[in-house]
Amino acid sequence: MPVYLDHAATSPLRQEALEAMLPILRSTFGNPSSPHVFGRRARTALDEARESVARDLGADPREVVFTSGGSESINLAIKGAAWAGKARGHRIITSAVEHDAVLNSCRYLERFGFEVVVLPADRYGRVDPDELAASLTDHTILVTVQAANNEVGTLQPVAEIARRVRTQGHVLLHVDAVQAAPWMDLDVAAMDVDLLSIAGHKLEGPKGTGVLVIRRGTTLLAQQHGGSQERHRRAGTEDVAGAVGLATALRLAREERSAALEGVREMRDRLRDGLLAIGGVEQTGHPRDRLPNHLSAIVRDADGQDIVQALDLEGVACSTGSACTTGSTDPSHVLTAMGYPPEEARGALRLTAGRTTTRDDVAFALGLLPGVVRRARATARSRATDPFVLEGVPEAGG
Repeated sequence: MPVYLDHAATSPLRQEALEAMLPILRSTFGNPSSPHVFGRRARTALDEARESVARDLGADPREVVFTSGGSESINLAIKGAAWAGKARGHRIITSAVEHDAVLNSCRYLERFGFEVVVLPADRYGRVDPDELAASLTDHTILVTVQAANNEVGTLQPVAEIARRVRTQGHVLLHVDAVQAAPWMDLDVAAMDVDLLSIAGHKLEGPKGTGVLVIRRGTTLLAQQHGGSQERHRRAGTEDVAGAVGLATALRLAREERSAALEGVREMRDRLRDGLLAIGGVEQTGHPRDRLPNHLSAIVRDADGQDIVQALDLEGVACSTGSACTTGSTDPSHVLTAMGYPPEEARGALRLTAGRTTTRDDVAFALGLLPGVVRRARATARSRATDPFVLEGVPEAGG
């Protein structure tokens, strides 16, 4: 049975979410906008899912918008807020370690005259709230930061950032909580954020589902047009089964969080201790303020892609970083922003546990890692003198 250590990329659909979705898929097939009994049944299921999500995120149900995933939620938040605020200003502030959904949305807006300020990160991948505060001007309309980094697991000081943003009353704050949602208590009122994005598949819900919380009083221009669904904020017939599955997974993640945290921390720490014992390995990200399931490292004198592919052949699934950039030959923008030179960044390795990860899974992976790393380093040495000599380890590919 293959061992799965890539929960930061996606998580398996938990049984309870699947069971909640099946009746919707089988019989509650009506369009929730239709007035007849089939539509009303679908509308009831959708409304109950919305109310459940709102409870778990400290929101009002009217503030919850269902989307197709984290990337759509992020795009809607950033582009919708930017265009809605264009009359007030044109400056957007983000950081160099954000997910590509954030950075590419900001780059897109630059084409239309928006100014994007990309804040640097320290060696641990954290943004300095004082530097952010110094970047706020009367022309700033939006700050967008992540709660937790998807590649290195570092937690951003969101509470401190929110306090700085509130000194400028007209500036909106969007938080990408896609990676944080399974492991952190998220309450939009307590966090004092205006927009918050999550994705179902990161917390054992279905792929293709997401949520954007839009706090009351926040003006947003829709980016997808058609009907009046989601209170005119996101057109298109809602995925009722997906919303029910996401709501179920989010509720169970919240209810089981305390117990799950203890287990995933133990698995992560075992992985960390075993990997660092190999030598020539440096943990990346913040040593303490990080996601509890997340281990990221630089394996020096090796290519992370070689390690990942060799482990895959032996039955262990992991990654070098973001699944959204798989196939790219460029070093991680997160690691380079943290100060790692490209040749070191190419040695990135990410091992992320989940609720279902066992001690046997970890022991199996750790039993393979020393030999895999040794062979990957030998391959790197051979490649340095002859790029066609691979010594049994597959070439990194797309």
